[in-house]
Amino acid sequence: MNSCQLSLQWRLLSVFIIFSISVTATNFNIPRLSPIRGSYFMDLQILSTDVSEDFQTFFYTQTLDHFNYRPESFSTFQQRYLINFKSWGGANANAPIFAYFGAEGPLDGDLDVIGFLTDNANRFNALLVYIEHRYYGKSIPFGSREEALKNASTIGYFNSAQAIADYAEILMYIKKKYQAEDSPVIVIGGSYGGMLAAWFRLKYPHAALGALASSAPILYFDDITPQNGYYSVVTKDFREASETCYQTIRESWSEIEKIASTPNGLLILSKQFRTCKPLQDSSELKDNLLSMYATAAQYNQPPRYPVSMVCGGIDGAPSQTDILGKIFAGVVAYKGNRSCYINAPMNESETDVGWQWQTCSEIVIPIGIDNTTMFPPNPFNLSVFIDGCEAEYSGVHPRPHWVTTYYGGHDIKLILQRFASNIIFSNGLRDPYSSGGVLEDISDTVVAIHTVNGSHCLDILRANRSSDPDWLVKQRETELEIIEGWMSMYYADLKASKQIQTNGI
Repeated sequence: MNSCQLSLQWRLLSVFIIFSISVTATNFNIPRLSPIRGSYFMDLQILSTDVSEDFQTFFYTQTLDHFNYRPESFSTFQQRYLINFKSWGGANANAPIFAYFGAEGPLDGDLDVIGFLTDNANRFNALLVYIEHRYYGKSIPFGSREEALKNASTIGYFNSAQAIADYAEILMYIKKKYQAEDSPVIVIGGSYGGMLAAWFRLKYPHAALGALASSAPILYFDDITPQNGYYSVVTKDFREASETCYQTIRESWSEIEKIASTPNGLLILSKQFRTCKPLQDSSELKDNLLSMYATAAQYNQPPRYPVSMVCGGIDGAPSQTDILGKIFAGVVAYKGNRSCYINAPMNESETDVGWQWQTCSEIVIPIGIDNTTMFPPNPFNLSVFIDGCEAEYSGVHPRPHWVTTYYGGHDIKLILQRFASNIIFSNGLRDPYSSGGVLEDISDTVVAIHTVNGSHCLDILRANRSSDPDWLVKQRETELEIIEGWMSMYYADLKASKQIQTNGI
């Protein structure tokens, strides 16, 4: 999701998960919030050779339910976290702690890809802590994934409020264990993890001095952000890359339907797009294409720039090529040479299962498509969304307004400018989710940093000196200087406090 040398850590599955809104069916799926692109599986042997020497794995006995006193609430599970001590200046120096918040997936994939912490550990003499989100990876309540996810009684503890309470417990435990009570904590997260980092700073200001929330669409709830924001940015990205590419994509949907409606039309489309199995409906093809375009835009980063790759294929097709031939050329340019391209068999990952629950319970992001984009209109229909979720989870009703009730979001500048402090909201404006991000400073200490050419979570991925553009280097440096400012002020306050205690005043 590559400048972070993902090719060394990951292999892309044959096609991307259909992680976006269906063009023709129901509004049931919400695009993944993840710092890393699409759907990968890890080569754990390769990963372990790069990171195992610097990271130590621990398990914390975590409380199942932080907000209740019923007997079952005191049940526990083992939550995984990792620590990198390599650069830490130690508790005696009150050296800082950088804590990365895991999100909707196992922690393993983030260790070498999320570079902001390791790249800057020496600069801050920081202890690095990575905490896995409950119900993912090896942090599974109830003894097994099957038991944890089997019904509403067990999966009901799977939410963001419980997750950030987990993080607070672990961070307080680490500070006490290593006698680092005066070490300032900076929490860092990307995408959904960035939302958690920002919300953590608001809910637990005593546990974190500040937060870096990268590509965190905390305003994509209720009606704060227009529903079409996400796909409007996807459209803008492609149109800026190439007007002819944009027009070809815009015209392709009616061509797909035109051919699909003819005798043997689906067979013709299956052959033209080299599907892995015969198409049963035109929506299969359209959903795959929409997912590809959205993924390319969300992770449109150097040095590959996927949007340009797709448009290069479309625009580079021979002049006599018809519209769908050009679209297929874009698919090949993006995915490379394969035996088949559309509807390949895929195993459902734990992230697929977990994210579906999270978006069917509280992370209800109302993404829709209107008639101003390059896609067929498909407005978000909350009633249809709720019906789909209730059918999937046996009557569990989504809470579409809970995020703004519990964390806020409406009138965010008015509310937070005199209440919150020390949060960086970073965004790349080529990221479709930036449409739901904080793009203007809220106060002197709650700041928005965005780059015109940036993509999803690009600032917290591992730096690449050979391919990172100057604007990205500058963005990261600005973030680091802001964090240094927070720490400078904290250390001054700490010194003054200690002086007062020493003098007995």
